[in-house]
Amino acid sequence: MDILGLLATAAEVEERGFGLNADILETNVINLAIIVALLVYGGRNFLGNILSERKTAIEEELREVEQNNEAAKVALATQQEKLSQAEAEAAALLATAQDNAKTVRDSIVAQAVRDVERMKASAAQDLEADRERVILQLRQRVVALALQQAETTAIQQLDGSAQQKLIDRSLAMLGGR
Repeated sequence: MDILGLLATAAEVEERGFGLNADILETNVINLAIIVALLVYGGRNFLGNILSERKTAIEEELREVEQNNEAAKVALATQQEKLSQAEAEAAALLATAQDNAKTVRDSIVAQAVRDVERMKASAAQDLEADRERVILQLRQRVVALALQQAETTAIQQLDGSAQQKLIDRSLAMLGGR
């Protein structure tokens, strides 16, 4: 509708007085304008309060998220520092363990060398003792064989009187002691 039509309608209302307008097209525009005016006037405070509360809640959530983010950064830095310390301690423990292992290995090698030397010395002593025992046995055997041979030879070469003299001399030597 045009403005002249609305003005004419408004003029008719003034002539007739206050009443209900049955024309649906005219009443919708007016009713809509009234509702929009009431919403703008009365709803502004209501919507403003809701939007203000929502804005405040969003700002508070953003502050909490930022605080949580900062706390997470601090916690991450702390954990990274602890990780660095743990890695340094692990490296120090590894170096200490390697040093200890080297010391123990050197000690074991030195002990093994001493044991080998002791075994060599013991084996040499045993060998020398065995050699001396064998030499002694051989000497005793040679002496026994020589005495046996001498006795056999003496018996064959000596007659009765020579044997008697030899026995007497041997007894005298034994008795003279």
